[in-house]
Amino acid sequence: MDIVEMDIATLTGFLREAEERHGAYDATAPKHHWSDWYAGYIVARERGREPEDAVKDAGQHMTRVLERAPK
Repeated sequence: MDIVEMDIATLTGFLREAEERHGAYDATAPKHHWSDWYAGYIVARERGREPEDAVKDAGQHMTRVLERAPK
């Protein structure tokens, strides 16, 4: 597991971006916890992905999370 060291201003920015972009996903997604999507988005941004690509990465992360969820 990689240890991510991020300053507060950067994390705050990523959280705000995630908040702005999560709505589109949330409107059509199955029931989920917002923190899973935010985590996927923030990790992607920390790794240098552009916001549009981070949205895709967060969606792919959610697909994996929801596949593992108890039915």
